[in-house]
Amino acid sequence: MVEIEELRTGALLSGLTEEQLVRVACHASRLRLDEGQLLFSQGDPAERFYLVLKGQVRLFRLSPEGTEKVIEIVTPGQTFAEALMFLNAPRYPVCAAALCPTELIGIDARDFASMLRDSVDSCFVLLGNLSRRLRAMIGEIDNLALHTATSRVARYLLMKLPAGRRTLDLGMRKGVLASRLSVKPETFSRVEKKLIELGTIEVQGSQVTILDQTALEEIARLGHSQELTLMPCASAARPIREQ
Repeated sequence: MVEIEELRTGALLSGLTEEQLVRVACHASRLRLDEGQLLFSQGDPAERFYLVLKGQVRLFRLSPEGTEKVIEIVTPGQTFAEALMFLNAPRYPVCAAALCPTELIGIDARDFASMLRDSVDSCFVLLGNLSRRLRAMIGEIDNLALHTATSRVARYLLMKLPAGRRTLDLGMRKGVLASRLSVKPETFSRVEKKLIELGTIEVQGSQVTILDQTALEEIARLGHSQELTLMPCASAARPIREQ
């Protein structure tokens, strides 16, 4: 049974009326995934979109060679695959799997789209959500095009650092994070080692402590020509396999 208050935790759904939330709940289902469990595969029919309640979901694509590229990490309160409801016979363009034990709600995409036809306000809520997602994707393209592997790692650490804190938890395996930042695992390890040697950060497992935030902010602004003497990896990253 899906509770209305659970639906309200999603930014996309929080603006719906009580009547609309009841309708969504009646057509929704609760799912629980174990760590590494696949939710759907690239090319599967997209009949539902999802709201994460607990845990994390990684969205990724597989190359013909089986190499995995992480597109996005979805956290509690976020929805994903909602834009597909506007396509005819949509199929998921990515795979989705749980990074850790995860609880989520599957929402009937066809019924939700039908509901939107009767509510202009709800359409604008959805458009706002999709616009924010688009801006984030543009920022991601800018990050990949204009920043080195080192600056991308530095920018990520600064972005995830809680306000007023010096320590953050990466929250995922470093291989997954490397793919999310579009760097090879070997490159990520060298960047991490270099930042440690510079006295910028300290690492204990998944815990990262920022020792010199000013220096890290400067590294985050470095252009391609200012890479910290890191050599590119010659070997291809090994694909991450489901357990």
